[in-house]
Amino acid sequence: MTTAFSQPAFGTAQRAPQLPTLPTGWPIGSYGTYEEAQRAVDHLADENFPVQDVTIVGVEPMLVERVAARLTWGKVLGSGAMSGAWFGLFVGLLLSMFTPGAGLLPIVIGLVAGVAFGLAFAAMGYAATKGRRDFVSHSQLVANRYDVLCQPRNAESGRELLAKLAMSSTTW
Repeated sequence: MTTAFSQPAFGTAQRAPQLPTLPTGWPIGSYGTYEEAQRAVDHLADENFPVQDVTIVGVEPMLVERVAARLTWGKVLGSGAMSGAWFGLFVGLLLSMFTPGAGLLPIVIGLVAGVAFGLAFAAMGYAATKGRRDFVSHSQLVANRYDVLCQPRNAESGRELLAKLAMSSTTW
């Protein structure tokens, strides 16, 4: 097979999956939030800086779990009934579409069965926890700070561009 027919469609070679590695480069900026670090890299891109040499690194990562609500039997059963109803309605609609002359009966049966199964599975799942986790939460990985690293060949010019950005945002 010749190389003319084995080239990828857009000129980039397919790479094998890479193992996780530590980031390399020199620090050219440090920010308190990811949004600030992203803004800095966006500024570098706007200035035609070779951003392929840049890496944003979250330093001192933390897993933050924010509690959203308390779970009760009413909330659990209501949620189970609603999700079961949607699934049952979907199945009932499919059955009614492919059963000639069935009318609304498959839809009603699907809806009732979906609610029943949704209630049963939600109750079993909640009862299995035995009250050990009576809350709903959302987890997020955040960092204490975000460093922008750059390969040494362009680090100095990147540092200068980010210094200009910092100066322009404090002088207005």
